[in-house]
Amino acid sequence: MPTRERLAQSGQLFVRSGHHESGPAPPTGQADMTASAFDPSTFGAVPHADGLITRLACARAREAGIALQPLLRKANLTVQQIDDSRVRLAARDQIRLLNLVADALGDDLLGAHLAEHCDLREMGLLYYVLTSSDTVIDALRRAVRYAVLANEGALHQCIVGRQIRLAFKYVGVSRHLDRHQSEFWMLLIVRVLRQLTGLRICARRVRLVHARQKTPEDLASFFGTDVKFGAPVDEITFAATIGSAGVVSADPYLNKLLVAHYEDALIRRRASRGSFQTVVENAVVPLLPHAEARIDEVARRLGLSQRTLARRLSEEGLTFSALLARLRHELADRYLADGDTSISQIAWLLGYQEVSAFSKAYKRWTGRAPRAVRTGG
Repeated sequence: MPTRERLAQSGQLFVRSGHHESGPAPPTGQADMTASAFDPSTFGAVPHADGLITRLACARAREAGIALQPLLRKANLTVQQIDDSRVRLAARDQIRLLNLVADALGDDLLGAHLAEHCDLREMGLLYYVLTSSDTVIDALRRAVRYAVLANEGALHQCIVGRQIRLAFKYVGVSRHLDRHQSEFWMLLIVRVLRQLTGLRICARRVRLVHARQKTPEDLASFFGTDVKFGAPVDEITFAATIGSAGVVSADPYLNKLLVAHYEDALIRRRASRGSFQTVVENAVVPLLPHAEARIDEVARRLGLSQRTLARRLSEEGLTFSALLARLRHELADRYLADGDTSISQIAWLLGYQEVSAFSKAYKRWTGRAPRAVRTGG
């Protein structure tokens, strides 16, 4: 039975699924969607998270003898915030710190490595909601519904049909600079499902929004070969048959208690409007490689007129062209730090038809050529 202290905390969880040799699949053509009960427009202007992955990353940095305080300062965080697990962290600061710690450690797969080795009980209360559920699909639906309490910066869906598909998108937080958090969630999902069932569950397909030139061996060995980057959405897909798999530690009495706790927490949660800038940024990034990041196309995809999109950005002190330039600059810096991504590949990812056009733009932003930054010249 979890302690009172652990019950008082909400953990972060995502679920994955894989193969299971028995159990009926849902009827063909019948889809069941469970999503977070909160509309993205109601998320806080500064979404917060429980900070699980941040604290795991800081513990790893400390073990490696890395001075943590300078990194925390750059991410607008303090040692006191990290050391007090009751303190919730701004989701954008969490992403920034993960990148800083990964660079300091020289670990381009920091998120995946943290998910692979952490104690699953670190997820807190949500872990016990899952492990006390009756079946995998019950656990997945509850994970999707309650995950917003662990991380306000992501909206989750569980779509059940011929396959089980778990998808998430960022809300109030720019997706383009994150890779460690999303890879952490994907790998953690698989680990949780294996823990729930005692089976060697595997994902059928993994899709991630951020770019990598090739799939790292560590990810390929865990997920399989069907892993693609630069996708329109972050999602992981499993065989539908795993939904009926029983949870080996199912406890209906404990589950009823915990579900009631979470439902009360959802009712108490106060909603407020989120930043429109991040909505636009998250719509722009998948369009960049296809040279479609134009204001008319972004407005169409968001269901707005160009005039409305421009007006709402103006209310936040922005123009579309300035947002696009800053976004490309930030992505360029991130890609250049990734030694596996060539200059020509970076140019394509940012929507430039010629490397020379990208080089000219980057020199305008920074005063340096991208190749000089890559080589340290």
